[in-house]
Amino acid sequence: MSLPMPRGFEKPYAAFLFDMDGTILNSIHAAERAWSEWARRHGLDVEEFLPKMHGSRGIDTITRLNLPGIDPEYEAKLVTEAEIADVSDVVPIPGAAAFLSSLPPDRWAIVTSSPLRLAHRRLEAAGLPRPRFMVTAEDVTVGKPNPQCYILGAERLGVSSEDCLVFEDVAAGIAAGEAAGADVMVVTATHHHKMETRHPTLPSYDQISVRISDDHKMLVVSNAAL
Repeated sequence: MSLPMPRGFEKPYAAFLFDMDGTILNSIHAAERAWSEWARRHGLDVEEFLPKMHGSRGIDTITRLNLPGIDPEYEAKLVTEAEIADVSDVVPIPGAAAFLSSLPPDRWAIVTSSPLRLAHRRLEAAGLPRPRFMVTAEDVTVGKPNPQCYILGAERLGVSSEDCLVFEDVAAGIAAGEAAGADVMVVTATHHHKMETRHPTLPSYDQISVRISDDHKMLVVSNAAL
């Protein structure tokens, strides 16, 4: 007999949409090294600044600071190049590689605030499969928490965003998934503190598998129930 499933696991979906950093791979140390160096060059309080840069496009993070004499596009490119050069400790979230490889390749996409070159570099460093479909920083005019990225990800898969499950780890991405009308699963593998959320949470992909329903939709199931 199947075990009771947490809310959010019992519904079949047409597609899965995955954030990248903090959701399927851990790049926190690499990202914070690059952004810390950038923040110090511009006289910012690094400890205060770092929590504000996760989950957003670099250009959006820099624009929000409203620093005088700064070209956000140019500065974001500098940070991206530093991040591309530093992937020494980028690793997959536990179980992510096997879970992604188990999915039908035309039923999932990565939707990330990272630029395309950085996304490819980090996926390679983490040993994760490169998907057929991606949405990256260059594909949108407004980044998370705006829902544009998740709506576009669903469109590229040929489905409605309301028929998707979004996997996210930070507030901006969660808000983007919600605004797109999708259900959201919060991945907590890189969280140091408990996040208060109304969404179901997932500490590790080792805990779940996917089943294909009779109408060809995907159903997340707990491995404890198998």
